[in-house]
Amino acid sequence: MKEQVVLVDQHDRQIGIAEKLAAHQEGTLHRAFSVFIFNRQGEMLLQRRATDKYHSSGLWSNACCSHPRPYEDTEAAAHRRLKEELGFDCELTKIFDFIYRAELDQELIEHELDHVFIGTYNGLVTPAPKEVCEVKWITPEDLQQDVWHNHHLYTEWFKIILEKVLQTLT
Repeated sequence: MKEQVVLVDQHDRQIGIAEKLAAHQEGTLHRAFSVFIFNRQGEMLLQRRATDKYHSSGLWSNACCSHPRPYEDTEAAAHRRLKEELGFDCELTKIFDFIYRAELDQELIEHELDHVFIGTYNGLVTPAPKEVCEVKWITPEDLQQDVWHNHHLYTEWFKIILEKVLQTLT
C-alpha cells in the first residue's frame, strides 16, 4: 500500500487523505512534523538524507521529519520515525507549529502544517541506511555558519525552520 498523508486546513483540521507523492506533486497542504534533537553539550543532531530518497536526497536536515499516518497521533508518529530512521527514542516536547510552502527538486512541492518537536539524547545513533546516509552533531553557531556558506547542502524546510527553533531555545 502506498504511503498516505493527512490533508488539513489552515487550522490543522483534517479535510482528507492523499497519497504522499500526489500531495507533494500537487502542493496540497498536509500534516507533517519535524524533530530536533540536542545533546547535553548543546549540539544539534543532523542527518544527511539517503541518496536514493525521492526528493532532497543527500541533503543535510534536522534529526528527522515525516508525516503522521492517517489516524496516527502526530507525536506518536515522531517517536515512531525517530526509532525507524535513527534507532533511538527520547522524550519530545512540542515547541510550535507553522505552515510553509517550498519548491523542491523533482518538481515537487512541500506544503505542510509542520509540528515541531525538540528532545535531548546522548546515546548511540544507528541510522537506517535506506533513510539516512550520515549523521553528525554540530553546535548551533557552526551550523548557522555552514548553512550561510553552503545553503545548497541543506533541505529547504530545514533552512526555513532552523532560525525559528534556535530562537525558541534562547
